[in-house]
Amino acid sequence: MDKDIDKPLDGWRLRLYTIIFEADTVAGRRFDQALIGLILLSVTVVVLDSVATLQERAGTLFDVLEWLFTLIFTAEYVLRLLCVRRPVTYALSFYGIIDLVSVLPTYMALLVPEAHFFIDVRILRLMRVFRIFKLTGYVSEYNALGRALVASRRKIMVFLSFVLMVVLIMGTVMYVVEGPANGYTSIPTAMYWAVTTMTTVGFGDITPKTDLGRLISSLMMILGWGVLAVPTGIVTTELAMQRPTFGRPTTRTCQRCLTEGHPPEANYCLRCGAELPEWQHD
Repeated sequence: MDKDIDKPLDGWRLRLYTIIFEADTVAGRRFDQALIGLILLSVTVVVLDSVATLQERAGTLFDVLEWLFTLIFTAEYVLRLLCVRRPVTYALSFYGIIDLVSVLPTYMALLVPEAHFFIDVRILRLMRVFRIFKLTGYVSEYNALGRALVASRRKIMVFLSFVLMVVLIMGTVMYVVEGPANGYTSIPTAMYWAVTTMTTVGFGDITPKTDLGRLISSLMMILGWGVLAVPTGIVTTELAMQRPTFGRPTTRTCQRCLTEGHPPEANYCLRCGAELPEWQHD
């Protein structure tokens, strides 16, 4: 049975796979563009449905549209499972889980009673807004950004640990300098002030009253400008390193592991080594 599932695609499955998973053909581009439009429309409906006045006037219309979007996305999910070599691999992948989560809330809302001891159905309805994550499967720049974040995760963790150390030290200093009389009732409260000051948000609910405290706040704000620029530089450098050094990147997707982005001249998958089918493009 596993051998049948893993057999190379041909016939209608190959044609469907090329349209759904690759966008270097006219049909593939149109499919992706139509799906992006549907995703944006469905998220817009969810957002508008949360407005009480609009829900009272057009609640029935919103419900009809939501079921229409749900049925379309359900059909898309089923077609994706039918045209891949390993349906389970796709179902357990990031995009497979996103596709499933994008349709589950509508069906779950039918099954979950609105009793007081159950989660409010409105929470399930709001989960539909996560369909916006389906967009990441159709824009290659999302994948490049994701790879850059993964590649720079160690540097970002080191940076965050440094920020936490500064917040802890400066929060403790302000707790000593200002004290409970000026609103710094504990070190955690003073750390909250340090976070809002370093990020240049400054809610104003806790402010220093002494001259020394104001001097420390000024230094924290200036430090915040420089600190916030660090992760931007890290990610930007990684993004620059993500540029391909050979060939033009395409939407060619490995039929075995579903890795995409292979250049036109590639013969084997860059991740699992499986042989790639002939590149189909227009």
